[in-house]
Amino acid sequence: MENYEDKQFLENLVKALVDNPDAVSINRTVDEMGVLLTLDVHADDMGKIIGRSGNTAKAIRTLLRVVGMKNDARVNLKINEPEGGKGMSREMSDAMREDNPSSEPKSLDEAIDDLKI
Repeated sequence: MENYEDKQFLENLVKALVDNPDAVSINRTVDEMGVLLTLDVHADDMGKIIGRSGNTAKAIRTLLRVVGMKNDARVNLKINEPEGGKGMSREMSDAMREDNPSSEPKSLDEAIDDLKI
């Protein structure tokens, strides 16, 4: 199995955030749109990954874009709803959905600006 920097980065980041790191699973696929990382976590950890108003998920996606730019790749993140997950708010559901793949990738400066509070 090859070691991909984007997948390893996401795995390390997510496992540091959750209470059930053994339940973290990431699938990596590549197509004409770029790299798609699909994330599965324990149902109890969804709130930690999504964050208030989806801010944690947005930050993770921004960081993945920066990692992707370093490797000349467009990296997207899809967060799967866990089996037996609790009912989610619309905000959480929206944050789980993959970003619009037809939008132009951000420049490195734009991605870094997104991280500023």
